[in-house]
Amino acid sequence: MSQRPLEARLRARIAAEGPIEVADYMAEANAHYYATRDPFGADGDFTTAPEISQMFGELIGLWLADLWRRAGRPMAARYVELGPGRGTLAEDALRAMRGAGLAPPVELIETSPVLRAAQAERLSARWHDGLATLPDRDPLLIVANEFFDALPVRQFEGGRELRVRYEGGFVRDGQVETETSPAALEIVDALARRLAAQGGAALIVDYGHDRPGIGDTLQAVFRHAYADPFEAPGERDLTAHVDFHALAVAARAAGVRVFGPAPQGVWLNALGIKLRAAALAKAAPERGAEIAAARERLTGPDRMGRLFKVMALVAPNWPEPAGF
Repeated sequence: MSQRPLEARLRARIAAEGPIEVADYMAEANAHYYATRDPFGADGDFTTAPEISQMFGELIGLWLADLWRRAGRPMAARYVELGPGRGTLAEDALRAMRGAGLAPPVELIETSPVLRAAQAERLSARWHDGLATLPDRDPLLIVANEFFDALPVRQFEGGRELRVRYEGGFVRDGQVETETSPAALEIVDALARRLAAQGGAALIVDYGHDRPGIGDTLQAVFRHAYADPFEAPGERDLTAHVDFHALAVAARAAGVRVFGPAPQGVWLNALGIKLRAAALAKAAPERGAEIAAARERLTGPDRMGRLFKVMALVAPNWPEPAGF
């Protein structure tokens, strides 16, 4: 079997430079992975909450619209999504927002040409490679669903940073005791500073923990099953649990108020997912069992309801958000 291009490139880099940091390995692997495929849904490697049910995106849209309304309905507000996948969440959220009188311009942070094409089929938007080119005057209504877990992590054994070497396969050179994500902290800092200066709020939804000190959480998913993260780099999704405690500390230091993290199930229940599910089932009785199963998958403590968490960053002069 011929060697994959990314694998060959990583092997050549390691041969020339020596073992590379875990963060570099993860960044290279995920950049290739997302640039070359649509990984979502039954035919992909994993399914995210927006793909499970329209209820998820709709409730996020209503949450944003409620906050916008209580902030005085600033007409220049913009919807921003980081890593918007196929555009499913944005489509559902924007539909719900329009019903509440809010129709903001759409700004999407996406580097994958494959996913940009999928998003363009659903949405009228402006695309950005990063935060720097976002409008710098208008209030921002920001959503990041399963975005931070794909950012690279640095891993340590004591004070030594762990690296990846090649010995007939890619291997990590030690046992993980701690891990950090400087990339995640940098992005949260930038988001928080924008919100403090421009107004608005950010909603971060992801799986992770709210206490520091967690060890190795790097994992790979391939065809809806866990896989070896050091096998076939660039051909499977690499993620790590989000450290919500660290994100909260960075956000507060940059000047915003932080709410949560709350378990996803608790938050969705507080926003009325039970009522939304009942309304959908009433409109389409033949889908009742499917809708109930989707609600359980999103909110059940043994499904996504506990591991996934929701955190809000809110500008100093904006109201307190719902659900926390």
